[in-house]
Amino acid sequence: MYYVEGLTQSAIADAMGIGRITVVRLLSEARSMNEVRISLSRDVAELGRLEIQMQKAFDIPEVIVAPLSSPKADPRTAIAAATGEHISSILTPDMKLGLGWGETLSRVLGYVAERPAPGLAVVSLLGGITHAKVVNPAEFAWQFARMFMAECYMIAAPAIVDSAATKKTLIERCGLKRVYDLSRNLDAVLLGVGALVPKTATFYGVIREEDQKSLMRAGAIGDILFNFFDRSGRLVDHPINQRSMSISIPSIVNAKSRILAAGGAQKLDAMAGAFRLLRPTVVITDEETAKALLARGSG
Repeated sequence: MYYVEGLTQSAIADAMGIGRITVVRLLSEARSMNEVRISLSRDVAELGRLEIQMQKAFDIPEVIVAPLSSPKADPRTAIAAATGEHISSILTPDMKLGLGWGETLSRVLGYVAERPAPGLAVVSLLGGITHAKVVNPAEFAWQFARMFMAECYMIAAPAIVDSAATKKTLIERCGLKRVYDLSRNLDAVLLGVGALVPKTATFYGVIREEDQKSLMRAGAIGDILFNFFDRSGRLVDHPINQRSMSISIPSIVNAKSRILAAGGAQKLDAMAGAFRLLRPTVVITDEETAKALLARGSG
């Protein structure tokens, strides 16, 4: 009634003799249980123009721009829908896929088309967090792998450890070397972008407020898997970058396909820096973010 016939939630409530809030809850549960799949119609000339302009301005081989219902709409769901369709289209048997994390990526699961992919290996690119509310790196990778009955490789350690020496020990002596070795030859990686701005979120309690301030003093504007970089796309000289239990940036850049999915006004600087750091082969964003990035230019 809602997805096929196009009835409003109020009309459905009247037809079924139930409250509108119940309809909202049932629709939400259907989505969360992957009982409903939504495809994204992108056959709009303006989106095509934005994609071509983004490709030329930032030297990106492929750009996918998702439409928004209004300029003030939350872009995360639209980006997640476009990302789910793209990931579904590129999955092949025996593929090695690395997955990042974030609130946008966590929504991708609802838009991935499940199908057989024998030999698929999914690698979580970051250690875990101790206080998870909405997203968790390991959980996202595990749920994705489970949808395809794929093997899942996870970094069984905190996302940030106390020292570079501890990181080295965990990799070399505590069974994580296999994951790091596997990550050197990934076929594709899917990543989000974190923005480091004043009054930003506290990174789920992983990075302390004083560390955030010192990162900003060092010139950091954003992060990929807790690897913090500046406007020019260079990793900043900060201890956090040596303590992050993530797959290294050189290994990620070595992946054949590097997919960056992000959007929102707060992330413009971070996205521009991430383009320089990762040299993504595919960028997936929303139309308002694309327009804002083009207005700022690639310089």
